[in-house]
Amino acid sequence: MLEVRGLTKRYGPEPVFAHVDLHVQAGEFVAIVGESGVGKSTLLNCLAGLDRADEGHVTLKGADVQSLNETAQAHFRRQHLGFVFQAFHVLPHLSVAQNVGLPLMLLGENKSTGYEGRLIQALASVGLDGLGERLPQQLSGGQLQRVAIARALIHRPALLLADEPTGNLDPETADKVMSAFVAQIRSHQTACVMVTHSPSAAQRADRVLRLTRQGLQDAA
Repeated sequence: MLEVRGLTKRYGPEPVFAHVDLHVQAGEFVAIVGESGVGKSTLLNCLAGLDRADEGHVTLKGADVQSLNETAQAHFRRQHLGFVFQAFHVLPHLSVAQNVGLPLMLLGENKSTGYEGRLIQALASVGLDGLGERLPQQLSGGQLQRVAIARALIHRPALLLADEPTGNLDPETADKVMSAFVAQIRSHQTACVMVTHSPSAAQRADRVLRLTRQGLQDAA
């Protein structure tokens, strides 16, 4: 599903990270941990084509993401990637249902047969049934992250990228959100790469890897 070979990113003469190799199968959940400043978020951005690596290749569903031009990368992300961020990134002027349905709208599927059913199912799957008409400011932090999870998966992406998805939540809420998060990626059989500082979040993954300036290695 995802193959990363020899990925290197530099800011100036020194590499942020170098020689990153990673293979993720469909439905596999990989957590990446590491010290602050080692480039975990930068690595996710390179996987998504939001940032260009200086060396190496990122192949997803047979496409070399790094070699695509900006327009092709944007279209590829819309079709094949989902994102969950620490800061939720919901649009405050849109309702919960509109936020969750946004990826379908961007793909031109908002008028398609089954759209409403998919939206209702997506909200119910993360415990937000009945809340579709609310605005984001009427929700708790845990509910907002559930909106982000539903939005990231509604278009059935091949790969989900998650950057500290429970970083803004208290421990009890974080545990509940991670349960919903894991249940959804298992249900959708979506490959997932998550970067986190949270040991409890990382232990939910199938594999835990540590990022250093020299690459990825199994976390002890």
